[in-house]
Amino acid sequence: MGKRGGRAAKKCPGERIYGYARVSSRDQNLARQMDALLGFGVEPRRIVTDKASGKNFLRPGYQRLLRTMRSGDTLVIKSIDRLGRSYGDVIEEWRRLTKERRVNIVVLDMPLLDTRVDRGGLTGEFIADIVLQLLSYMAQVERDNIRQRQAEGIAAARARGVRFGRPRIERPDEFSQVHDLFERDEITVAEAARRCGVSRSTFRRWLAECEAQA
Repeated sequence: MGKRGGRAAKKCPGERIYGYARVSSRDQNLARQMDALLGFGVEPRRIVTDKASGKNFLRPGYQRLLRTMRSGDTLVIKSIDRLGRSYGDVIEEWRRLTKERRVNIVVLDMPLLDTRVDRGGLTGEFIADIVLQLLSYMAQVERDNIRQRQAEGIAAARARGVRFGRPRIERPDEFSQVHDLFERDEITVAEAARRCGVSRSTFRRWLAECEAQA
C-alpha cells in the first residue's frame, strides 16, 4: 500500500487499522477522504463509509464499524468533523472509544490527534485528549460569540425601528360589531374568528387586548 497524503500506518502485532469516511448527503463525494485513508495505509476492505448527517452516531456504516473493532485496533479519519458534527458529542464518543473500547484514533488533518504515539514520555492519548478539549472550548466560544453578535445585531435593528417576526394582523373594520355579538353570546369564538377572517387564537388575542385597554 502506498504512503500518499501524510503519516503512514505503523502496525503493532495484532492491530487492525480501520478507516471511516462520511459525507452528509448522497450527492457528495467521498473521494478525497478515501484517498487520504488509502494513502495512510488503510486497506480498502477495512474502510467503512456513510452518507448521512453527523448529528448523531446512529449511522449504519459507523454502527457496523463499532461492532467490528476490538481493543488495540486503530480508527483513522481524515478530519474530526467526519466523526460527528457536535464537539460535545465527539468528545463523549472519543472517550468511549479510547477509554472504554481501548481503540486508538488517528485524525489525519491534525497530527496531534493521534492516540497511538508516545511523545517524550507523555502518551499520545493524553495529548490528544488535551487538544480535543481545547478544540471543544474554542468551538463553544465561537458559538457564544455568534449568539452575542446576533443578539447585538437584533438589538441595534430594533433600535432603528426594524420589526422581527410575523407582521401584526390589524383588526378589520367589522371587529367592533363582531366583538359586540360575541360579548352578548350571540356567536361563538369560531364564528367570530371566521367573520373577521382570522384564527381563533388571533381573535382571542384581540379580546385580551380589549380587556386590557378597558
